[in-house]
Amino acid sequence: MATLSLGKVDADAMPADKAKFFQHYHASMELAETPIPQRKSHFRDEVNGVWRDFQVEPGTQVRGLQQFLHNAGFLPKDYMIDGVYGYPTQAAVRLFQEYVRTVEGIDCEPDGAVGPNTNTHIQRWMTGGLRCEWANWSNQNPSPEYTQWLSLLGKSKDHFKANASEIMDLVNKHPNTGDTLKIDNWQVGADKVHFIGLRQGEADRATAVDSKGRFTRQNDDLFILLINGMVFKFWGSTDPTPVHAKDDGNPFLVEGQHHYQFGWHKVSDAQEIYRALRGATDGVLVYRVPEAAGLTPAEVAGGLDQKPNGTINIHWSGAGRSNWSAGCQVIAGSSYINHKGNVVSCAKYSASDYTQLGKKPGIPWKGRGAYNVFTDLLMCYSPPGTFARSVIYTLGRDETLRLADVPEWKDANFVRNTVKRMMDAR
Repeated sequence: MATLSLGKVDADAMPADKAKFFQHYHASMELAETPIPQRKSHFRDEVNGVWRDFQVEPGTQVRGLQQFLHNAGFLPKDYMIDGVYGYPTQAAVRLFQEYVRTVEGIDCEPDGAVGPNTNTHIQRWMTGGLRCEWANWSNQNPSPEYTQWLSLLGKSKDHFKANASEIMDLVNKHPNTGDTLKIDNWQVGADKVHFIGLRQGEADRATAVDSKGRFTRQNDDLFILLINGMVFKFWGSTDPTPVHAKDDGNPFLVEGQHHYQFGWHKVSDAQEIYRALRGATDGVLVYRVPEAAGLTPAEVAGGLDQKPNGTINIHWSGAGRSNWSAGCQVIAGSSYINHKGNVVSCAKYSASDYTQLGKKPGIPWKGRGAYNVFTDLLMCYSPPGTFARSVIYTLGRDETLRLADVPEWKDANFVRNTVKRMMDAR
């Protein structure tokens, strides 16, 4: 069996119109200041500068792979069995490899391609009729923890509707909120994919400085993904780092709820562009904060930018040792907490930066690690027909956890300790 990878297509499945095929996936690349010619005819792969054209394979090998992934629970949507090794199939293969590596405990390179080693595991699963645990959960049959986090979202909405909040009032009075939702429009149901960001100890960290005396932020905030009845946790930063500050200051995403969708980060760079989440329409609301200050009460009182910001994405932050945010919400790649509550190290296969991506002589293949798990889950387990085009992101502070029904969440150190568990696994 030849290695199957992104761009491979069964002989009878070649799209008649490449531009139409990619239009659904590459729409946000239109935002690039410099047009990217490959976007209308090529797949964007993991490694810098690699764009893959369609490559026809004899027979129905791709459909066979997709049928396996569907039966095993990694590609739930049967309409994705189309004979094209596109982004959903790549994501499902990478999730299968990650599952073998972390749940079964058998080392498997999560590179998104089906070579001899991955094919051996596929044959093993087919022979044993195996199906992943993720297939046991759904929005209609959620895990207990999923229900608890969803309950917290509902309690948060009720709390901010009933109690005055300077931040929520600023949003509610804003003339153009874009993809930032006013409190009455918050989505808290199981029919949505929810992503939650918790800023850690905001008040305590407002004066933190680095060795050069600059205000600084580390990758020490907590992210929670609620998808298909399951909970996965990640870490990174909800705040910008001063290194990327512009002349008018740092953009801080306003706390509250925002509508994001599948898209691409660094859309003006054909070499480094990669999968990310973008504001669904015009962008989200931000504060504009001077480099030397944090998000203090005085900065909040200064009000919000008049227009939504279309550049505040949710994207990768390398392995997590540096904060790559210029105002975006950034996710570290070196570790995460899975659906069982277990910490998973991705250090062996997680690149620290763009230069390490891919296969290098003498070292294992490296990708974006935990960040790929995040985007792949969105690609495969978002509600049918959405392709992660509707993700509700709720940003709050760790003190919001006081509203929860779960005693351990109310511990002032819950976020700090949860993030530390993941950091220690690097």
